[in-house]
Amino acid sequence: MAGGTNFGDDQDEGITGINIVPLVDVVLVLLIIFMVTTHFVQEDLRNRIPPNVKIELPKAASATETHPTLISVVMDRRGRLFLNGTESSPQALRDHVSELKAKGKKLEAIVTADRRLSHGQVIAVIDILRVMGVPDVAVNTRRQEIE
Repeated sequence: MAGGTNFGDDQDEGITGINIVPLVDVVLVLLIIFMVTTHFVQEDLRNRIPPNVKIELPKAASATETHPTLISVVMDRRGRLFLNGTESSPQALRDHVSELKAKGKKLEAIVTADRRLSHGQVIAVIDILRVMGVPDVAVNTRRQEIE
């Protein structure tokens, strides 16, 4: 037979290739789902300012994007303290840091304070964190354009 490849045996050949198009489709859909979910989770962690607390951040030309941390301290105009989104006290802040130290977690804190709050109150909270052994304390600001 000219051009034929059947040499007398009538056996069906098995699958010689795998169609990976459906696999790629599923992987791409999962990738998109994970990317969107990660974005929302990071936004939630980054913005731990309680929505009912009105904060006016101070402006700074060197302000950068804040990263999620385990300790987020927010102080409103009246000096109320919020720890990770819930109203708290300096003693509760100390207790929270002690728990994190006992668990061996990396200690980082972001202090977000209203710009109209007195400097001394902000320093008092930063001092609590430093005394408790938090080596990295950042102050949250809003970016300002240099004129």
